[in-house]
Amino acid sequence: MKVEIAPTNQALPPKAAAARPSKWRTFYRKLRKNKLAMVGGCIVIFYIAIALLAPFIAPYDPYEIDLVNKLKPPSAEHWMGTDDKGRDVLSRLLYGTQLSMSVGFVAVFIGAFFGIILGLLSGYYGGWVDTVISRIIDVLLAFPGILLSLAIVSALGPSLFNVMIAVGIFSIPVFARIVRGSTLTVKKLEYIDAIRSLGANDFIIIFRHIFPNILSPIIVQATMRLATAILSAAGLSFLGLGAQPPLPEWGAMLSNGRDFLFTAPHLAMFPGFAIATLVLGFNIFGDGLRDALDPRMKQ
Repeated sequence: MKVEIAPTNQALPPKAAAARPSKWRTFYRKLRKNKLAMVGGCIVIFYIAIALLAPFIAPYDPYEIDLVNKLKPPSAEHWMGTDDKGRDVLSRLLYGTQLSMSVGFVAVFIGAFFGIILGLLSGYYGGWVDTVISRIIDVLLAFPGILLSLAIVSALGPSLFNVMIAVGIFSIPVFARIVRGSTLTVKKLEYIDAIRSLGANDFIIIFRHIFPNILSPIIVQATMRLATAILSAAGLSFLGLGAQPPLPEWGAMLSNGRDFLFTAPHLAMFPGFAIATLVLGFNIFGDGLRDALDPRMKQ
């Protein structure tokens, strides 16, 4: 009697293949279960939308001076009142969202770009390369972030662009440390040895095979670092080292409002609330991303 043996490499039925959730679908399902992270994501999306639509939804020119209507409290005409020069606070707050978000994203991009390169080189090559880069990172970490930013801006001069550079520089060590540690783990895996034995050069191994596998902690750190960058930039502008008048940056608006805390508290209240909610949104959204991207978390 002839016995037929079914092939072992038979493809899965379409329904079974479709039943297996994709990596992104699994990530979204885990993120959606975290209600607090979804709230943070909604806050971030809300402020991004404001930044993009500010020129279309701002009721007034944020730079228009009207001394007749200065220091007006919130009203139907000016929903958030006016400042000491008669400028509409709501319009300046909307345009200030563009500046604050731009500072945060540019500063984090600078820190992530250089930090990722240094971390990859340090973790992959080791030896004297790792020693030199690690000592540079240790020197940067020896200074508190805000003090290092103050020193850099003081040397370069007060401006919003210099604030981006300063905040970006003190973000480099954070990314470098995370990338180095992840690279040390991934480069010891067997598939990296197999790729190297096939003749792949270091550039291909680092940027095509190692870097894509360490993106999760980088994304989480970048999201949470945005909150730190925005808060640091606002602090420098509050001290007069960041955005210069008449730019409607939130930290500069808060600094201007401190002189009128008793006569016109709305000048400081609304920028302060905007900074607090945006930083809170990035922080809790970053926490949710970390939990969703961590493979050790239960689904």
